[in-house]
Order: sequence, then C-alpha cells, then structure tokens
Amino acid sequence: MTEQTVLIIDDEPDIRELLEITLLRMGLNTVTAGDVQTALDKIEQYQPNLCLTDMKLPDGNGIDIVRYLQKHHPHTPVAVITAFGSMDTAVEALKAGAYDFVSKPVDLPKLRELIQTALKLSAGKGRGQQTSNDDENSATHGSSILGNSPAMQLLKGTIHKLARSQAPVYIHGESGSGKELVAHQIHLQGSRAKAPFVPVNCGAIPENLMESEFFGHKKGSFTGAVVDKQGLFQAAHKGTLFLDEVADLPLTMQVKLLRAIQEGAVKPVGGLEEMAVDVRILSATHKSLEHEVAAGHFRQDLYYRLNVIKLKVPPLRERQEDILLLADFFLKKIAERWQMPPIRLSPAARDELAAYEFPGNVRELENVLERASTLCDNNTIQPDDLQLPTMLESATANAVVTPLPNPSPTRGEGQKGKVEVEVLPAWNPVDEEAERDLILRALEQTRWNRTKAAEVLGMSFRQLRYRIQKYGLDEG
Repeated sequence: MTEQTVLIIDDEPDIRELLEITLLRMGLNTVTAGDVQTALDKIEQYQPNLCLTDMKLPDGNGIDIVRYLQKHHPHTPVAVITAFGSMDTAVEALKAGAYDFVSKPVDLPKLRELIQTALKLSAGKGRGQQTSNDDENSATHGSSILGNSPAMQLLKGTIHKLARSQAPVYIHGESGSGKELVAHQIHLQGSRAKAPFVPVNCGAIPENLMESEFFGHKKGSFTGAVVDKQGLFQAAHKGTLFLDEVADLPLTMQVKLLRAIQEGAVKPVGGLEEMAVDVRILSATHKSLEHEVAAGHFRQDLYYRLNVIKLKVPPLRERQEDILLLADFFLKKIAERWQMPPIRLSPAARDELAAYEFPGNVRELENVLERASTLCDNNTIQPDDLQLPTMLESATANAVVTPLPNPSPTRGEGQKGKVEVEVLPAWNPVDEEAERDLILRALEQTRWNRTKAAEVLGMSFRQLRYRIQKYGLDEG
C-alpha cells in the first residue's frame, strides 16, 4: 500500500511537532507549513491525502485552506483545529467544506480516529461520484437515487460533496420525497459507509421510552428492563444516525439529545458512567424547523447543531421529467416481487403519469403503480388503471352538482333538469377519508347517478366504480 501523506498547518512549532510525532507513529508521512501561502504551495507540491490546519494563521485562516481545496482538490479532506468553545468558527469551517474539526487542547485518541476515517475517504476518492452518476447500474442494486432532471443532478452533486464531510446535515422536504434515501446516500458515499446506518422515526417512539431507545438502559433500571439494552447511539457507533421527523421530539428529549451530540457520549438509563460514541448525525422532517423554533416547539440551540448544512429534497412536481424513469423502475420491482411477467405502461398511461403533479411525491407514485398493477389486464396499465384524480383545469374542476330542491331521491335514479354547481376545495388524493366523503357527497347530490357523479368529479366511470367498491358505498 502506498504511504499516505498528511499536511500539518499551524504557526506554532510546538504544536506542529506534537502532531508530527502522533502521525509518524501512525505510519504516515508528514509535511508542515506555518502559514496559508506556504500551505498552498505544499498542497501543489506534495498532493497530500489529508490536510490538518489550525484556524488562526499569520496571513489568513484555516477556512482559506478549506476553500482552496474545495476548488482545486475537492477530493482531499481537510480538518480544522479550533479554539476551545469556538463552535461558530467550527460550523463556518464545516459549511465551507471541512471534513471535520477538533478543539484545542487536542484529544490525541480522537484525532487519530478522525485521521483514520478521513484517510479512508481520501483513498476511495472518486468512488462516490461514479456511483451517483450511474443510475441504471446502481438502481439495480438499490444503492442510488434515480433521476436525470436538473434538480436531481444538483441534489446528487450536493450529496457527493456532503459525503466528504462529517458535518451534521438537516434534510428538508415534503412527505414521500425520499429524505431517508438521501440520508442513506450521504452515508454510503462517505468514510463511514462500512459502519452502520441507523434510521429512527422520532415520531414513532413513545415519549416514556425515548431515553432508553436512544441511550440504552441497564438491567433492572426500570420495570421491564430484564436485560441490558443497547441504544440507537451505540448501535450507530462509527456510523450514521438518521433522525427522521426530528421535529416530533418532545422538548425534554431535545435537551438530552443536544447534550449527547455536544459531548459525544451517552449515559444509559440506570448507568453510572458515560459511554463515548462516534456518530454522524443526519436529520430530516417535512415540517419547517424554523417555524417550530419560532413557535417554541423546538430548541434553538439544538436546531443550530443539527442545521449546520441544510439540504432540500425537491418534490416530484419539480422533477417531472423523472416520473417515467421512476415508474419503469418501480414496475420492474413490482414484477420481480410478485414473480410475474414484466408490467408495462401504455403510451396513454405514460402521458397521464407524466402530466400529473403527484402531491404525495415518489411514495404516491409507487402506491399508484402497485394498485394499477393489480387492476390492469394483460400486464399493460391503461389510464383508467392508474386511478389518478383528473381534475378539470378551471375553478369548477373540483365542483360537485347541487340539484334543485326536490323530494328525497331514489337511490340509483338519475334526475333530469337544471342543476347548480357548488365549488368545493380539492381533496388530497392521499387522504382516503376526505376522498370517500367527497365521493359520497357527489353521489348524493346527483341522486346516485354514477355517470354524472364521475363526470363532475373529473374522473372516469371506471375510476368512480372502483372507489365506490373500495369504500363500500354500494352496500345497503
């Protein structure tokens, strides 16, 4: 294996010597510099595998080094050394593209761990970009994000950059847009790829069990604790902990989570000693954390620790050119899972899918295709099989018919004559209860004339018939 070189940048000779001795004992070559300009010259001369720089330098600061490497040698990780308690400076360095930071006085065991993981990343440089760009091959292995739209090309490029860092990332996007998939890709393309990726839905854990779930517990610490249990932080040691729907954490747990992140250690429930943990924190929510902070529902100090870098996942309506690529991928998965011949979309169905905005995002697209696959004939999906809400484009698109006053209608008998139109708000196609109520209202107001109800709801007769059967509206 080729020897690896680390460039140490610090204006204090004693610190340079201490760091050199530490790295030499790790079997690494070292090069040193005492200022920014000398460091830039040695970067070009030696092409180091890693840079370790102090923040305060005579002719600039460590962020100048970070930005230079980001521009000219983006695959070379750089860690910065900051003064104790200078979290704002550390955050600035991470946002500029630093791999990680260490505080003075330097904890040498932690420094050695940082250097080892950073050099793994440097050794695999270029690997992540190749993976993220090869959609067809990587999608087959379930290890990448599909999409060739400009929005997705930008997202994939950003993921690749974030994977080179250890900075916490806050992933924001609508429900069903693929936030966990994005988090997993950040993990897979980084230096922690061989360590665990531990996702947790913060809104799904009962409040009284949260501390035990996150930090573990000791046998006998509470009723039901019959054995020692490892927490999520310990399970993610050396890897990544993904906090999904982090806005749902209660305030009491937010305090404990903040402390665990700051200290890099957790204390199991009923335990006496803290346990050191090395995890990268990624978080996500479909809510606005800024609004949650303003409303007093989320701690501002925790928000700043999680939101070092913010990454927005685009909704499907902003990448509609990816819909058919995703559809073909999901249909292939469905056919394989059900062990049946390939399922295809008719040209008309492809057109209808491509034109729909999918308020439920990628999750809704997959659900639509699973349902259509069960309804279609000859393994070919037609427009009616998709069951998409085909609303009219005008303001009356979501109208239902209100008949003129009349005696109580007889079920199944259509009524002729003049009608008035009552405009109702559109329903969310993912909200089944709202959809059922609106369909029932349309049927009642059209005297259960199904053809007319389907017409004013903006769907085909077959789509309406399917929903009537689905919701049991034809009974009684």
